[in-house]
Amino acid sequence: MEHVKQKKMMLLGGLRYLLPVIEAAHQLGYYVITCDYFPDNIAHKYSDAYYDVSIIDKEAVLNLAQELQIDGIMSFAVDPGVVTAAYVQERMGLPGNPYESVLILQNKDRFRDFLAEHGFNVPKSKSFSSVEEALFMKSWYPFPVIVKPTDSAGSKGVTKVDSFEQLEKALYYAMKYSISKRVIVEEFIEQDGCSSDSDCFSVDGELKFISFSSQYFDNNASNPYVPSAYGWPSMMGRKYEMELALELQRLLSLLNMRTSLYNVETRVGKNGKVYIMEVSPRGGGNRLSEMLRYATGVDLITSAVRAAVGDEVIKIEQQPYNGYWAEIILHSSNDGIFERLHISEEMRPYVIEEDLWVKLGDKVDTFKGANNALGTLVLKFPSHEEFENIVNNPSKWLKIEVI
Repeated sequence: MEHVKQKKMMLLGGLRYLLPVIEAAHQLGYYVITCDYFPDNIAHKYSDAYYDVSIIDKEAVLNLAQELQIDGIMSFAVDPGVVTAAYVQERMGLPGNPYESVLILQNKDRFRDFLAEHGFNVPKSKSFSSVEEALFMKSWYPFPVIVKPTDSAGSKGVTKVDSFEQLEKALYYAMKYSISKRVIVEEFIEQDGCSSDSDCFSVDGELKFISFSSQYFDNNASNPYVPSAYGWPSMMGRKYEMELALELQRLLSLLNMRTSLYNVETRVGKNGKVYIMEVSPRGGGNRLSEMLRYATGVDLITSAVRAAVGDEVIKIEQQPYNGYWAEIILHSSNDGIFERLHISEEMRPYVIEEDLWVKLGDKVDTFKGANNALGTLVLKFPSHEEFENIVNNPSKWLKIEVI
């Protein structure tokens, strides 16, 4: 009997969002290697091997990947590793997307330029390499604007600015979170209804699964631009979803994307136009692919893992939502010591899964970015009315007690 070589998959990063990816890879019989320079990250406890190497050091990761003779590499829900994964894929001839296309998607100013050049709706924007340069352009700003790093994720370093007086502080804040020390300032597109952040999947460049969510925000959070809850199906409206699906397919075709999972952020403006805000060739943070598995039965994670090592992707097709689903991102409104999570009796029947990442006595930080999340709640509702009642007023039913 012929011996079948065990496939080796390298995962960049070590966050808890990688745990279902490692589980899927193990179920498929793959050997899983994780790497970053944080040896205490939780995912390393579940992988078959861990290597201490920076995931933004492309050459170091490439050397390790060649030495280990890996069959595939991916960066799931870990934005800094996406470009490195694409670089290694291209250099080693592994399955993946074109490196140049990934560079465009992962750099906010290059992406905005690409969208504008190809006739997509896009906010007015400019990028800057220094605070001084940005302040010099005083007459340009179409306030209100959003100021953010060109290369960061999880809403870190993002501020909405209404006047020139507020700009300098926001620029320094964005610079702090930029690896390349570049910021982008863009026109704030006031949304009509909800904005969406969800995951999609293409096979040979053709979108086979597309989803839209409704994002919810906590106006009392330190950073009110970090999503605090998600809902499926989206309340965006079928007309807009179909328009966005066509535009997303057009984008993927222009970039010659292949078989891939994507995290996609979209919105509809008050002007009636649809906007593709961000597309990243990776699974989204905040367990979005896991939520879609609950809500539709479609397993994007297993498909992404199979694609990474060149195995055939099966069972990826559009499926209806089996109810009204919500994910609430547990977070604290202030710094302190965690005491307990209180879920009201009225909310409890809807809770499908409670995933708390902190314990009594742990230090917690105020909600400035997705990395400050304390856990998640998965909820299912029989009706849209019950969904709205809970998700629009989570603080009424849910309390994080911090001292």
